[in-house]
Amino acid sequence: MLTAVVMPLVLFWLLNSEITNLHRAAMRDQAEAIARKITAGPDGKLVLDLPQALRDLYSEAYGRYFYDVIEPSGELLFSSRKSGTLLFPVPSVSQRVSYQEARRNGSVVSGASVLRRIGSHSVWIQVAEDLSHRDVITDDIVANFFRHVGWITLPILLLLLAIDIVIFRRAMRPLLDASEDAKQIGPARTDVRLSAERIPSEILPLVAAVNQALDRLAAGFRAQREFTADAAHELRTPLAILRTRIDTIADRSVAADLHRDIDGMGRIVGQLLDIAELNTLVVDPAETADLSAVCAEVVEFIAPLAVTRHKSIGLKGAAEPRPVHGNAEMLRRAIRNLVENAVHHTPAGTSVEVVVEADGAVSVLDEGPGIPAEQRDLIFERFWRSDRRRPGGAGLGLSIVRRVVEQYGGTVTVGDGPAGGARFTVRLRTARAAH
Repeated sequence: MLTAVVMPLVLFWLLNSEITNLHRAAMRDQAEAIARKITAGPDGKLVLDLPQALRDLYSEAYGRYFYDVIEPSGELLFSSRKSGTLLFPVPSVSQRVSYQEARRNGSVVSGASVLRRIGSHSVWIQVAEDLSHRDVITDDIVANFFRHVGWITLPILLLLLAIDIVIFRRAMRPLLDASEDAKQIGPARTDVRLSAERIPSEILPLVAAVNQALDRLAAGFRAQREFTADAAHELRTPLAILRTRIDTIADRSVAADLHRDIDGMGRIVGQLLDIAELNTLVVDPAETADLSAVCAEVVEFIAPLAVTRHKSIGLKGAAEPRPVHGNAEMLRRAIRNLVENAVHHTPAGTSVEVVVEADGAVSVLDEGPGIPAEQRDLIFERFWRSDRRRPGGAGLGLSIVRRVVEQYGGTVTVGDGPAGGARFTVRLRTARAAH
């Protein structure tokens, strides 16, 4: 854009400069031609003898060119005009050549003053041109430059702008595509890499360095996931052995306490395995599950635990299939974590209720102490616990719930239940029923 605007201005300036140089050269040449026609007579006086062609050129009838021959003192010796006034003020003798302009009779005259030595005399020969009578070609070039050429400046400017937009969009498209790829990178998608196809060569080293950094991060995540899974698997066997040995203890109250501790440890190990599997989960957007069936299986699985703790558990709204987007096993684990939390926190003699709704939502209600408003965002953070001195958990269950639900485009929220406890609500995207 700057080029399109500046170039005509520079061209116009150069054109004017060249015209000025040509005009000055022409004035000097005319002064030299007049100087050659001045001679010194026998009496020492200067004589000007112009041929008829030059007389016609400087005639007042023509009115385009003028000359004066003057003494350095300012005395006018010869002139093409009858007015008797000088064309220009007398320059300094040290200049030898001077270019001057003056206004005469409403028009501008421009010319040159040239100092010459003729015989024993030094004289200034002043030649000028009336700029209102310049050459036709010069006048057309200067006066009509923008009228003849300038009208194409705006179309050229718009064309260059359009071409620049197309060029930059084509050049930036691979970077925009790489940015879209980068948005997909996260703990659950460490396999995504920035495409180097069509990337400008100047930016290719940066893309390669980013991909190498992602490779190192992916390796770190993979090692962490493998360690978590291996550790959880290794812990299952000693827990099973420990549970068997506890059964041999004669004091049943001590054995019951130890069994509760073992159950808590087993739950943490199971959650660690769930996290390891979540980190390697590949989401299938087309996969669907029956929310009613999932909730029924969870309630059936948790019922014995609730009964042993003198609590009841109920299921509502599961009479009809409720297809939603998601993997049935992963949704089962998420809802199971919510129901287990509800059973652990509701007092003995109360109930936990699981309600399946038609819009792809399931609510888990308990009659426990509830969740304070200031903690409702924190409880879904991994390893967060309101009371770290209380045994029985590692703060992983609710973080697993949120991870699973968000993987399938759903949400999980917590509020107050109608009986004063907590109400956890999972909302999933509904799907069409399979035929």
